[in-house]
Amino acid sequence: MLRRLALTAVVPLAVLATAVPTATATASGPASTGPVPAAVPAAVPTSGPFAAARPTLGPLPMPLPLPGFLEGGEGTGAGEADEARTRLTVSVENTGVPGADGTFELECGPTGGTHPEGQAACDRLAEAGATRAGRQELFRETPEGTMCTMIHGGDATARIVGTWEGRAVDTTASRRDGCEIARWNSLVPVLPDVR
Repeated sequence: MLRRLALTAVVPLAVLATAVPTATATASGPASTGPVPAAVPAAVPTSGPFAAARPTLGPLPMPLPLPGFLEGGEGTGAGEADEARTRLTVSVENTGVPGADGTFELECGPTGGTHPEGQAACDRLAEAGATRAGRQELFRETPEGTMCTMIHGGDATARIVGTWEGRAVDTTASRRDGCEIARWNSLVPVLPDVR
C-alpha cells in the first residue's frame, strides 16, 4: 500500500518531467569562432519503468474566470446579476390604508417600477437573500397543519408574482391568523405595513 502511494506521487512528477523538452544553450569555447549549441540535460528518465512513457504534452490548461459568458453575455458580477433578475408584481387589496391597495411593479438592480417604497423593498429582499434561511423562507406559504394562533389581523390580501434572484415566485398572503400575520410582517415593505 505504501509503495502504491509513493508511486502515485512519483508518476505525476515523471510525466511533467517528460513534458519538458531538452533545451539548448549556447557555449563558446576557446577554439570556436562563435556560439556553439550545447545540450542541456532534461529531467527525462533514460532507464527504469518511466523511460518508455514519454507523452507529448502541450501547455497545461489554465482555468479562466469568464463570468460574462456564464451570465448570458453580461459583464456583471454575481451580486449584480442576482439583483437584476428581481422583478415582482405585487397586488394588494383591502388594507384600509390610503394608497396601499393596488398593483405595483418592483424591479431591483437598479431599483425601478411603480412600487411606492421601491428602494426599501429591494433592500428587504437583498437582506433576506443574504441568508440561506431567508432564501428558503421569505415567500414560502405556511405549511398545512401548522398550529397558528386564531388572531384575525384584518381583511388585507396580497399576491406576489414574478422572479426573485432568478427564482420564480407566485405566492399569496393574508392576515387571517397568527402565522399569516407574521408572514405578512416579514414581507414589509414589499407588502404595506398595515399594523
